[in-house]
Amino acid sequence: MNAFSINPENPPANGGSIAGDRRSDRRYDLALELRWKLIRRRRVLDTGTGTTLDLSSGGVLFESERHLPAGGNIELSISWPVLLHNVSPLQLVITGRVVRATGRRAAIRVVQHEFRTARVSPDNRSATVVAGRGFGLH
Repeated sequence: MNAFSINPENPPANGGSIAGDRRSDRRYDLALELRWKLIRRRRVLDTGTGTTLDLSSGGVLFESERHLPAGGNIELSISWPVLLHNVSPLQLVITGRVVRATGRRAAIRVVQHEFRTARVSPDNRSATVVAGRGFGLH
């Protein structure tokens, strides 16, 4: 399965809103790796990993390795499938609230989002530098 797959066979009904569905943002079926941090009063309570199931500008549905409490504040760092300038890995960082949690699945309402350049591990750093030389980067 392609990590950046959109399901064209399941478009939103009624021009973007599904009857009985209160969501107004178009959702995209994307399976992307993520790291999460459960936060309360600026302190990290718990961390873990997971995979997105779908996302929109207003929310994210993802699966984690364990149950998350509804109502908690959360930060997601999602590995984005596109490189900045074809060189630097990106992360989509989302802060929000867990609005629903069932089993290992959690739905997040997005409060804020931004793209950041991802840290490169020492093993991959030399490959990034070599690739970047062709673009005038050193």
